[in-house]
Order: sequence, then structure tokens, then C-alpha cells
Amino acid sequence: MGSCTFSSQQLRELARDVTSFLSQYKHISDSYIIEFFSEDLWATLPPGWQEALCDLSAPQIANLLLDNNFTERCYPSVWPLSLLAFRTSAHILAFSRRPQDQGAQDAGSLRPEEFHKNNSQSSLLGHIFRKHVKPKKQHEIRKLGALVKTLCDKTCCKTVVDVGSGQGHLTRFLSFGLGLSVTGIEADAALVSMARKFDEQLLSTLKKQIERKVTRSATVPSPNHVIGWVNPRASWEEFIKQLEMGACESKRHTATLMHNKNKELKSASNVDQDLYHMSQTLPSSQSHCFSQHEIVHNSNSVAFQNCPESKCLDFQMFRPLAISSYSSSSCMEKDRSCLDAIEEDREFRTEGFILTGLHACGDLSATLLRHFASCPHVLGITSVACCHMKITTKENPTPPGVLVPPCPTHSSRSEFGYPMSSWVRGLPGHQLSYKAREGACHAIEDYVERLRTESGVLKTHCYRAVLETVIRACRPDLRRAGIQTIKKAHLLPFSEYARLGLPRVGLPSDLPLDHSRLDAMLQQKGRVVVYFSLVLLLAPVVETLVLLDRMLFLQERGLQSQLVPLFDPAFSPRNLVLVAVRPGHSGVAQSPTA
Repeated sequence: MGSCTFSSQQLRELARDVTSFLSQYKHISDSYIIEFFSEDLWATLPPGWQEALCDLSAPQIANLLLDNNFTERCYPSVWPLSLLAFRTSAHILAFSRRPQDQGAQDAGSLRPEEFHKNNSQSSLLGHIFRKHVKPKKQHEIRKLGALVKTLCDKTCCKTVVDVGSGQGHLTRFLSFGLGLSVTGIEADAALVSMARKFDEQLLSTLKKQIERKVTRSATVPSPNHVIGWVNPRASWEEFIKQLEMGACESKRHTATLMHNKNKELKSASNVDQDLYHMSQTLPSSQSHCFSQHEIVHNSNSVAFQNCPESKCLDFQMFRPLAISSYSSSSCMEKDRSCLDAIEEDREFRTEGFILTGLHACGDLSATLLRHFASCPHVLGITSVACCHMKITTKENPTPPGVLVPPCPTHSSRSEFGYPMSSWVRGLPGHQLSYKAREGACHAIEDYVERLRTESGVLKTHCYRAVLETVIRACRPDLRRAGIQTIKKAHLLPFSEYARLGLPRVGLPSDLPLDHSRLDAMLQQKGRVVVYFSLVLLLAPVVETLVLLDRMLFLQERGLQSQLVPLFDPAFSPRNLVLVAVRPGHSGVAQSPTA
């Protein structure tokens, strides 16, 4: 299944097939690898599967089971047809995770080509956007930023709302790098504080570059950083009000900083005044940067309108709005009142905006899609989901790790993060357990690399499964207790691993161990790896069903969408981006159909 647009019928049929397939193998997807010995998971496999898989080497597991692109398969024995069908179905039913622009060189590497010269610095991103940003995030903000810019160009919109903006890395790139008017909303006040601090550092760097004439002077759009928790049960009207009030507060905060800064810059040059005048967007001729070499080092990548990401999308099928170009008036005067600022922030309602969420956790991604479907002011969306185990379901409405609302809500909505669509909700066996959704967050490409290099880390699951039998022998009531990560566990003998792990579950570190029994289990490390690989093979299929459900939810409301594998999956495992644009005509947004 490549990245493309599906008809309603195709989506429904695929969802039905995926649900049927996953229902048949729930005993695998719902199993916990730490219970391999205590629940005798190996015995749950068909005898023919056990015989075919028991003696496979780690590289053979990668080549024969997990890697669908590996073509030179050489089987050490005849595999049962049911096992071959299981493997083939898992690969066919899952959405492709390989980006269309990924070359052969990248496909076999754990790092994209942009990091081949320097493991920590993207060669395609200017250094002002790499500061404080890890390589994975550099890759993500560059690729997603280009896609969002393309979406803005296609909808004639320059306003973006970045939900779950964190320290503002994507927000800064969209704003300072691509000339968009951006509001980032983040629940963690400490992260918002860091985002504002990093904005100041970026501006300071640019000021020095302008003074040295390394970068030309230009007015830039400063992002708004809003502290706010997006309530999954709140209406889109409440979300818009939250953005407006938050933007008002953010601009008031910025105005105060600007007032203090202006006192320091009374004798400053016009260059300095231009740099710190952040209320206007870049002219269209300057829409991508302060200098072409500042944002990207590859001249072929400067023109984001022609970037590879835009070629992944069929914008004809969206029939995007032809709304008027965005323009903002100055809001940085120190004497502007908050009321005036709120009126100015009606741009969310009058001009519309693009909604984006880079790895929005759990129900947050579902909430953004609901706002897109119901709010006529959201013109388009790019949604990159993560933490599927934190999605709420009817069977598990409060999964572990879900944030509690900071204040009670008056909304009576009782929608869950999965399933969202009526179609999937009506399919027999559509339910996805917490464990299945947690498994869908694992990185299959990374594990394939570990198998091929026969990494010592592969023994870690076996260690934990053996320790589980020790724990249950003393405390039968203590099941799947969390012991957290033991640093470099694979380099330790099991006795030392147990000594460190037992106190974490309230047991003495010097607990007597039956070494002969434990050694017999440790010899079955290969079987543990095989079983975990079977679980991992189902992970992309589970994620496919979650995303299919969201695409069907949109289609049921008359909204087309596309799924794009945007990031390098070995580098950023949650790499599938759901993209949608609101249909309309004559520059007027239409309400979605019921």
C-alpha cells in the first residue's frame, strides 16, 4: 500500500481486511514478551511454526520475516503455508513506510543522507535552526516544514497553528525560516519558556550576522507561544477562543519584551530596528529566508514550492480554497491594549489557518482531526501521530500516561480516540488492546538492524522474561511490574541484572536463584527474539488500522485525505503524515457535511 488517495470503498474494504487479520492473531499482538516463560508463549504458536522458526539466526529472522524488501530469501527448511500467509498478509496490509524520495543509499542506512557528513548536523538545514535540536528533530522539522509551506501555498494561507509545539523547533522554522504567521500551543509552561528563550537566541544570532553582513536585513514574523492544554472533550469554538486569548497574552508578553528591548536600542541602527520589528510577514519575494544559504545548504532544496514532499500529494483531489492572501497589521506597539489584540487575533476566524501537530500524543491527534472536520476556519491539516497506547477507547477510557485536564470541562462529549469512524466501529473485532497499540509504537526498522548486526541488546527481552519468573515465584500477585531500564543490561551477567532489578519491585537483591533452571531459560534467547519479531511484524498493521479509521472518519464527513510516509522510518519511526484540505469554492469555507 503506497502513499496515495483511497476511495471510500477502498478504505472500507482495507479496514475490513485489516480488522479480520488482526482479530485472527490477537493472541500474538496482545501478548507481553516479558511473559514468554511465565505464560509459555512459545507453546501458543502452531507446531509447524515452532519447528520452522526455532533455529533461525538473528539475520535470518530479519531477512525471512521482517524485511519485506529483502528478495534473496533462502529458507533453511520448508515453512508452513499458514506462516508464509501470515508474513505476507502483514506486509501487504500495512501502509508503506518508505518515503517516495528515499534513495537506495538511504534505504539501507540508519541515518538519512543529509547526516552522512556529520552525524549530528543536517546538511540541508541552516545552523540557526539546528541549535538545541537533535538530529531526528532536525530531519522532521525540515521535512514537515516544507510540507506545511506547500499546503499554505496551495490554500493561499499564511497562518499556521502548531499544537503540542514543545520547545518551538518546528514553530521557529515555520516562522523565521518560511515566513509564516505561526502560533504554537503547548501545555507545559516550562517548554513555552524555553521556546521563547530560543527565539531570542535565534534573533540575537541573526542580528550579529546582519552586522557582519553575512545575512541581509529583513523583517521577520515572530511566532506566538501559547500556554494551553487542548482538551479532547472541548468544542472547536472553545479551541478557537483558547487560541485567541493565548495569542493575545503571548503578544502582550512580546510587547513587554520589545518595550524593554527598545530602551536598550535607542541608539541602534536601522538594521537593528528592522530585525526586532517582528509584526510583519516577509514579502512574497522573501518568503523563504534571510539568505538562501542560511536555511538550506543545497540550492535545489531552497524552492520549497517544488520540494519532494509536495510531489507526494495530489492537490487536485482536495480542490483547495482560493482565499485571499494573509496580511497582518502591526501589534507590537507598547500601548496596544489587550482588547485590541484580541480583535486582531480574529484572524483565526476571518482568514483561517493550517493546523499541524508533529507527533501529537494519543488523543491529541484525534482531537485535531475532529477540530478540522467541524471547524470551518481550519483550512488544512498535517497530522503526525504518536503514542498510540495513550489513545482512549471505550474498553479503556483512561489508559496509563494520559494527562488529566487542568480544570474541569463543561462539555458532555464522550468521544474516544479510537475508533473515530462509524465504519470501523461497526466491524466485528475492531477493538485494539492497550498492548497492541503500544506495540504499534515500536521501530521495526531499528530492530531489523539489530538483528542483522546480531546486537547484544537482543538478549534484553530474554533477561526480563526470565526475571519475571523469579518475581512471580516469590510474588504470584505481582505481574508485569515495571523495573524501568537497567543501563547496559546486555553487558551484565544475569545474576547482576537480577540484583539490580529485584529491589525495583520490592524484592531483596540477594534473593536465592535456581541457576540451573534460569540458565535453561537463558539458552532460549533465540526463541524470545523470534516471538518478539512476530509481535513486531503486526505493529505496522495495527498502526495502519488506527490511521485508516481516521481517514474514514474524515471521508464520512466529506473530507478527502492522503497518507504520506514523510520521514526516514529508520530515523523517525512514526513517519506517516495524514494530510487533508477543506474543500470549498470562491474563497469561502464550507461547513463539512454531516
